[in-house]
Amino acid sequence: MRRYNIPMATLYDIPLTTITGTPTTLAEYTGRPLLIVNVASKCGLTPQYTALEALYQQYKDKGLVILGFPANDFAGQEPGTNEEIATFCSTEYPVTFPLFAKIAVTGPQQHPLYHLLTTGYPEAIPFGPWREGLAKFAAAHGFPPPTEAPDVLWNFEKFLIGRDGAIVARFAPDMPPNDPRIAAAIEQALTA
Repeated sequence: MRRYNIPMATLYDIPLTTITGTPTTLAEYTGRPLLIVNVASKCGLTPQYTALEALYQQYKDKGLVILGFPANDFAGQEPGTNEEIATFCSTEYPVTFPLFAKIAVTGPQQHPLYHLLTTGYPEAIPFGPWREGLAKFAAAHGFPPPTEAPDVLWNFEKFLIGRDGAIVARFAPDMPPNDPRIAAAIEQALTA
């Protein structure tokens, strides 16, 4: 598996805001594997919250942290406020992993974290013909066409960061969190 080293100081020092409005960084997660996911409440992939939470419960005691970053970049599928998103995630999907304030993961307002992730690991491991399906969906509904690599393709794209701060893998949005390839990559990151 390819590894893309990113400057640890850069990854762990990027200013962020929690879903409750507290300024923070990823510094408290230094030395722990991270699965960073851009999430949305009104997406066909939103049920992945259930599998993400199960993955978090399975591996959190071994050190894995899943980090959710709501984004409204794709077909307006995360229209709510941070408070509404937090309520949705605690009632509809009992999410206990950390959530952050809504950000842009693509386009001219792309958050520095996602600029670092997408340029640091430009291609996602594909799952199925997702890009082709998105192109048809976009055309049929008058949406812009899917983004091109290295940009995030859609909601629920997943970046795995190793204990050393290197990007270990990037998984396509349609790859479910319980896919054996994700579990294998997480286990490898936990033992590295």
